[in-house]
Amino acid sequence: MNALIKSFKAIRDLGLTKLWFYFLYQLGLRSGHYQRLTPSRQSNFAGNPELPRFADFPILPQSQRDQAINQAEDVIKGLYRLFGGQPVALDLTLGASYLHWTALANQPSEQDIKFIWEPARFGWALALARAFAFSQNPVYAQDFWDKCLDFLKMHPPNLGRQWQSAQEVAIRLMVLIFCDRVFAEAPSSTPENRRRLWQAIVEHAQRIPPTLVYARAQNNNHLISEAVGLYAAGVYLADHPQAREWQQLGWRWLNWGFQHQIDAFGTYIQHSSNYHRLMLQLALYADQIRREGGKQAWPAETLTRLQAATRWLWALADPETGDVPNLGASDSAYLFPLTSQPSPDFRPVLQAAGYAFLKEEIYQDTMLMEMSQWFGLTPQKIRAQAQPQAMDMLRIEGVHGRAFIHTAHYTDRPSHADQLHVDIWWRGANVAMDPGTYQYNAMVPWENALATGRVHNTLIVDGHDQMARAGRFLWLDWAQATILAHEIDAQGKLICVRAEHNGFRQLGALYRRRLELIEDGWLVSDAILPCGEPDSKIHTIHLTWLLPDWGWNMTDGHLLNLEGPEFKCQISLKGFDEIQLFRAGECIYGNGKSEPTWGWCSKTYGEKSPAVMLLANREGQLPMTLQSTFSFNP
Repeated sequence: MNALIKSFKAIRDLGLTKLWFYFLYQLGLRSGHYQRLTPSRQSNFAGNPELPRFADFPILPQSQRDQAINQAEDVIKGLYRLFGGQPVALDLTLGASYLHWTALANQPSEQDIKFIWEPARFGWALALARAFAFSQNPVYAQDFWDKCLDFLKMHPPNLGRQWQSAQEVAIRLMVLIFCDRVFAEAPSSTPENRRRLWQAIVEHAQRIPPTLVYARAQNNNHLISEAVGLYAAGVYLADHPQAREWQQLGWRWLNWGFQHQIDAFGTYIQHSSNYHRLMLQLALYADQIRREGGKQAWPAETLTRLQAATRWLWALADPETGDVPNLGASDSAYLFPLTSQPSPDFRPVLQAAGYAFLKEEIYQDTMLMEMSQWFGLTPQKIRAQAQPQAMDMLRIEGVHGRAFIHTAHYTDRPSHADQLHVDIWWRGANVAMDPGTYQYNAMVPWENALATGRVHNTLIVDGHDQMARAGRFLWLDWAQATILAHEIDAQGKLICVRAEHNGFRQLGALYRRRLELIEDGWLVSDAILPCGEPDSKIHTIHLTWLLPDWGWNMTDGHLLNLEGPEFKCQISLKGFDEIQLFRAGECIYGNGKSEPTWGWCSKTYGEKSPAVMLLANREGQLPMTLQSTFSFNP
């Protein structure tokens, strides 16, 4: 894209305010202003925390306690679960440097920065905290102090990459406060050790305000994370001279963030199921600090938005497994994995948010209670009503499955070109999948490559995506979706949704999609209509379906049969000239050149798995009508 046109469109779509904040951040970096404001100096704070240790720990079945202890044993051995995946070596030296963080901020890191930052989020420390709480074995507390104090020595205040991002600093600060309250009575929690930790909290809190302008430019989970960190530090270390300033600043931007980043229907500004969960966990952490020490009541508007956000995520979650569509950008962030349930299970967070903000019990399952207990939430006797709907991710349910259609109205930067993407699930398995993210920072072609419409379950026209990609994280000419109609049956159940988006208007095309429940499956009907004056131009349509890596066979050139471990699925395609299949970057059916990024999905950040990507092609004049029928156990 021409640089001048790109600049004009960025101003139009992002607004001058955000660009001005980003300019101020870069000015502070390049002028040395931030280096002067964040010197490498250890705090000499000598006060005491305002909040006491945790009075009670969760009461859990033995199986859950054993699971927590097993994870902690891995940490003692030097292993931790990177992004909630399989155990890998825990390296706390990553990012260590004697360069000031400002000298590194605009320099590419030697590897994807997410891999450097993740161990410094101290998720491994929460595994030790859970094991100590359930066993009272002092070895877990000792290991926490050994690793924590080593980390603080290896990463002096404001030196190295672990101080580069104020959001990462804020996340670490929150976990340090949490762990201090868990380990307070352990023999290794000596006055000297705890004093050093309190000083570290001060050092972390002092790092955040100077670059809050960057978080305001991002206007996403960065701002909320940093606001919660400041608020927590201000409440916890109320004796510090800056505590009142931190508390007030954090509380102000925390409420501003919730009120401006969550819309009236509960959609979070990043249009991401994973970042939506992250936001709710930050809200739960802040809510506990508020109740136990801050004493502020949530403003009515903030509480209303948090209630709506809880219902939005609840609408996406499978009641039996807690799985949700892999919507939008995801770095697999799970800040407080205080549960025995695996990372893809969103129900522990929803259960806690239901108690905190709805005053309702969403799930009647004791296996989902641990996180709620850690956040000091009392089980509610009020049983929640029926599962709600998310207005931009409407759910159509069958007897054994569910399907979703994404219809966003963007007010801030989209992360993925996924308007009218359809997700289909059957008996707990994700059959028509969202590809996920894989990596934000990687060698070509994998630098945030799964964000395009080409690899989502939607279509592109004449080789053009539904939005213009102008950078690794920047889309311009935002496609806006509109729900045109919906149908319900006699029982009030949603059975059909019809929607459109305007992302191809510059090509003279309008895209409409209909998602309809049929017996044992779903019918997806696509119409590409003339937008404006009809013409005789020949258009090329490419429709994608991303499917599991199951056994398959193609019959009659338009029937794809998939055989999974527990059921079969048949996909019938009508109105197409050519069908191709790709897997792991290679063409496995039909004629055509593959791209390395085709035929992959990523459920955990940094990991990718083969998938079957179906590409259906059609050439002709508009209008065109296409159909995809998903039938199960045909």
